Amino acid sequence: MPDSESNLVSSHVDVINGTSVLSEMKISDEKGSVKKRAVTQIGKNGYPDSIYINAAKIFQGIRTEKSTGRILVRYGDKSESPMVAFKDEHSRRVSYELAFNALKYQDLLEEILLDSKVYPCYSIPDELTSLLVVMLYDLQDRKFQKRKIFAEEELVAEVQEIGHYLYRYKTKLAAALARCRIKYDALSIEYFVPETISKQEQRTSSLPVCFWINTFKIGLEDVIRDLEMKGFTKVDSVSDFEHYTYAVDQHCHDVLVFPSSLREELLNLDLFVECKLLLQDKSRSLAVHSAQALLSEGGDIIMAHIGSHLTIAHMSVLTNDSSSRIFVCGVKSSAKEEELRNSFSHMGCKNIWLLHEDFIELQPTDSRLEKAKVILLLPQCSGLGAGNPMELILSEHRDAGLLRDLFQGFVSEDKLSILAERQLNELIHALKFNKVQGIVYCTCSIYPEENELVVKKALESGVEGDKVRPYRLIPSIFSSCSDSESSTEMFFKMEPSEISSGCFLAVLEREKDTSKKVSAKDILASAAAKGLLDGIVEEKPKEEVKKQKVKQRRRKVTASDSKPKAAKLLHHHTGADVKAEVPVSKAANKIQEKHVCPKKPTNKIQEKHVCPTKAASDAPEKTVPGKKAASHTPQKTVPGKKAASNIQQKNVHQTKAASNIQQKNVHQTKAASNIQQKNVHQTKAASNTSTSKAASNVSMAKEASSTSTSKAASNTQQKNVPRTDSRVELKKSVNPD
Repeated sequence: MPDSESNLVSSHVDVINGTSVLSEMKISDEKGSVKKRAVTQIGKNGYPDSIYINAAKIFQGIRTEKSTGRILVRYGDKSESPMVAFKDEHSRRVSYELAFNALKYQDLLEEILLDSKVYPCYSIPDELTSLLVVMLYDLQDRKFQKRKIFAEEELVAEVQEIGHYLYRYKTKLAAALARCRIKYDALSIEYFVPETISKQEQRTSSLPVCFWINTFKIGLEDVIRDLEMKGFTKVDSVSDFEHYTYAVDQHCHDVLVFPSSLREELLNLDLFVECKLLLQDKSRSLAVHSAQALLSEGGDIIMAHIGSHLTIAHMSVLTNDSSSRIFVCGVKSSAKEEELRNSFSHMGCKNIWLLHEDFIELQPTDSRLEKAKVILLLPQCSGLGAGNPMELILSEHRDAGLLRDLFQGFVSEDKLSILAERQLNELIHALKFNKVQGIVYCTCSIYPEENELVVKKALESGVEGDKVRPYRLIPSIFSSCSDSESSTEMFFKMEPSEISSGCFLAVLEREKDTSKKVSAKDILASAAAKGLLDGIVEEKPKEEVKKQKVKQRRRKVTASDSKPKAAKLLHHHTGADVKAEVPVSKAANKIQEKHVCPKKPTNKIQEKHVCPTKAASDAPEKTVPGKKAASHTPQKTVPGKKAASNIQQKNVHQTKAASNIQQKNVHQTKAASNIQQKNVHQTKAASNTSTSKAASNVSMAKEASSTSTSKAASNTQQKNVPRTDSRVELKKSVNPD
């Protein structure tokens, strides 16, 4: 192509009009829309010097190396990975994005430098060639406008020198870009992007975005209400998406899915800025839900890697209702610890414990981890199945080499072997924790060497030993609700597509102890606790059945038993006059004691009813005139044993007080007579009587009296057998006329 002044001018005008501007990389900072807008504004005017330096270091490590015969641009030695220090998360994100853009257009940028004769430049050493390429991309992205110098910016001499050098030759650089487009007949600058990257970016741009709900700050119903007020409509699935729509994820109940076109708008919502909705790849939500499903009450969780602070926070939210603690490994620096604590505090997380040791350095017998029941492994992997590899690197501090692998479209065998060996060692180490009952292993890889083969090798290693139950693969909790063909397998897999990112998930659980028999009662109780009985009545424990039988027996006894009529009559007549009347059963108790020891006549009433004495034979006659023995009967039943001895003395010496309560003595004589009659019946059917104390005591009295029987006592009992005759005699004794 002839190098004419007119071509240079037309090319320069074309560049200024923006037809050669590379596709704008929109920056979405997860920390809020305010910072996002600030970053975009800064990008139009360039970046601080420190960002160019960091981007050049990253690019130096991931750039594509040409074969010896094709090397035209020299970058210096990259055997040692340069140390990159970021001012904050914002500068880190921008630096990586700038470096990746330089990688995507490396071939084009090198051709521009060579065609414009700007390179080689003897004043710029090979070690600064990476900085030259990175700043050339930014100059082209700014439409070859001059970079703004920020007031608080710390200037770097190398950046200032190269910036001035490129701007001095901006017309030649613009003309070289125009010639490249004409040479390759490129309608758009995107023509120079490798096909693998182009497909990846196209898939990323169409991939639905996932937000999980931080229930520490807001509930699902409140989120739905807030979204409806902003004009969003809930639909059943991703296939029903239109513009302002969303759906609840089919696997995770606390994850909302939105069309990718709403990403920037969602990042400006208060729900996102206030950490109520948090943007994260769905594969991480699948991992934490799987771990939470294995967790028993009161058990702790070990997160083997820091990964994203959002993954740790999500795990904390899911275990909010329990007393579980979350142990996070590998927090090396105090600055990182403080950063994480501030993030967790802002999101409302409190049950997180940060450990300085790497997971592989932890001892299985560590006292801090004695209650750990679940281990969540999210190892570093190739990550080619991730929906947004750049976001994966930024959020989980992954190796920037993923950008080179993404650019190439594959991972080298050497690197894949190193990753698989590291993953296997970590999984085998997890198997050594004897008190742990479950392990979740999750990657974003598409290679079996990092997925199925790692899990199978670990299970075959036998590191658990013979003293504990071995692990076995179990289906994940998502298998039943997955449309994937792999849902029937033990491994849960999602292939990368335009509607989902790639994910591999394996759940390991210790085998059940078959030596212990589980009772039907425990099985029913467990099923009822999980809500699986569906109306089936659980069998009542034997103790409850026994209690019910005892209650029923007591009801029958109380229903069949009735209070003796004489006692009722006695209570009716004496209840108002005697405030502390002793129950008939107690009176019977005293009668029993006297029957056992008949030789000691402490009570004349006993002698009259039982012992073959003269007083007993004369008892009916004495009740007629209401003499001493009959008159003092009620006093015996009221005060107890002491009163009984007093009654005996009063029976010896008749007083006027005895005659004053003669009517009461008559009624109580009836009660005593009825008690005698009851004694006779109870000797025949003691088992059928009431369970009351009076009945049992009377029967004992009968047995005691039988040991000291005489003809007079037996005759007295036979005399009292007919209930009707006794009542007639009593009536006669009351009314002798």
